[in-house]
Amino acid sequence: MTMLKDLENAVSVMKKGGIILYPTDTVWGIGCDATNYDAIDRIYKLKKRKESKSMIILVNDTRMLQEYVSNVPDIAWDLINTFEKPTTIIYPHAKNIAKNLIGSDGSVAIRIVKDEFCKQLVTILEKPIVSTSANISGEQTPLSFNKIHDQIKQSVDYIVSINHDKINQFKPSTILRLMENGEFQIIRQ
Repeated sequence: MTMLKDLENAVSVMKKGGIILYPTDTVWGIGCDATNYDAIDRIYKLKKRKESKSMIILVNDTRMLQEYVSNVPDIAWDLINTFEKPTTIIYPHAKNIAKNLIGSDGSVAIRIVKDEFCKQLVTILEKPIVSTSANISGEQTPLSFNKIHDQIKQSVDYIVSINHDKINQFKPSTILRLMENGEFQIIRQ
């Protein structure tokens, strides 16, 4: 199957409220439309993850980022332009996304994706997508498709066909939290 067909199929599934299994810029992920409360709820249940532990969303550029964060602090622009490896930033004051993705403090974890497949996925859907590792909470994060548990594969509505034989060189993304005072702290390196 071609990448274009995979993109079309995955977007079609997400537009209907479905969840997908797809290669991200870091590890294999489970994803859905980040504005669809019910689809996100399905992912929490599939991963056996507490809803209080929010998930990362992917956007395709800085313009889209501003649609989902009320005020992007100045330091964020410096951070975004500094990092070469995939980096997720937790922003205060989320907006326009499903409530079950927003932290109890009103924050949201967002990564501007550089990977071409993921960028196209977000662009065609015209909405951010959830990006959470393809594992049951507390279990090892799979670095290749063949390490993903069958329960995950059988529970999604679509599995992207590309990169099944690729072993990811990246571990999960670095995560930074922006503070109200304009500083940041490293949550995961």
